[in-house]
Amino acid sequence: MSRIRAKNQEKIIDVASQLFAEKGYAATTTAEIAQRAEIPKPNLYYYFNTKDNLYRAVLESVTLPLLEASLPIEQLDDPREALTQYIRTKLRISRDHASASKTFAAEVMAGAPHLPRDIAEALIDQSKMILNKFDYWITQGWMDPVPAKHLMFMLWSSTQTYADFNWQICQVSGQYELDDEDFEQAAEFLVNLVLKGCGVKHAD
Repeated sequence: MSRIRAKNQEKIIDVASQLFAEKGYAATTTAEIAQRAEIPKPNLYYYFNTKDNLYRAVLESVTLPLLEASLPIEQLDDPREALTQYIRTKLRISRDHASASKTFAAEVMAGAPHLPRDIAEALIDQSKMILNKFDYWITQGWMDPVPAKHLMFMLWSSTQTYADFNWQICQVSGQYELDDEDFEQAAEFLVNLVLKGCGVKHAD
């Protein structure tokens, strides 16, 4: 893929993410996306062919990083290191893919009517892997016997809220937007909360 093509696709995905997050899938038109991206409408179809393809690209821009975020949990035995990396990565995704995260959250809250099956299945498989790893750590005595699924739900919500509820967080914080220091403080706090609250130990 040429650099110009990749740059144009990235710009279109970014603009589409914002509009899908603001208005939802049904209310967002390709004409609006093209206008805000400052490109001719035929160019949008040249790169993505259909609105569905563009929507999928927006969802992939956040779900692929989310799927990759759990690699430390899958690959590392040490729960302290794995959970630390996972939490920090999830927060970076909320910082760097805020609009796409909101689009994904809205899609899920609507019952996932437009979520491609392969993405949905990959996310379910990821969840099963995480729960199995949590149970393994508990069995090994490296984590207190916490309810694994509720720990996973808490990790999702506590990290993705920084994207999905960014407006409310910024209003409470008295800031136009969060900066790197805010995300670092959040990471330090959440890591310590989870490791201490769940009695997480280093692998023997």
